[in-house]
Amino acid sequence: MAKWNKTTFISSIKENCEPRVQTTILDLIRFAESNADQVSWGRGEGYGTMTFKCKSDDYGIIPLFHITTNGQIKFQLNYLRQKCRKKEILRDYQLKLESNFMMDFGESYYPSDIYHLMGEMFTIRTEVDKFVQTIQNIAHRLRQ
Repeated sequence: MAKWNKTTFISSIKENCEPRVQTTILDLIRFAESNADQVSWGRGEGYGTMTFKCKSDDYGIIPLFHITTNGQIKFQLNYLRQKCRKKEILRDYQLKLESNFMMDFGESYYPSDIYHLMGEMFTIRTEVDKFVQTIQNIAHRLRQ
């Protein structure tokens, strides 16, 4: 597949992911379609990606997270560290991720943005809801 879209992305996650991860990804797709300023679908051959992007007065369109058809998620913290001038927004994003996922996302412990298995990150529905709320808040603040 040279170019991904919503239909091919969903078809691929149904083939590659366990049902619990499929549900989480479908929830994040619905959330992205209703809240993102732009949703982009990957162009890769091996697996598909969906990226949640929002407008920022700092640097135009900024991605906040990626999800893949093989059940992974990447938080764009380090990308934001390079691009965003509003460090308080970045710090808030980091703190909310840390409290939601019980991981350290500080610069020294998280020097590059990496993919995490969604099945390990989102074990209960509340974690998905908290993540969605976090992204809504960060996107709203970036747009101001």
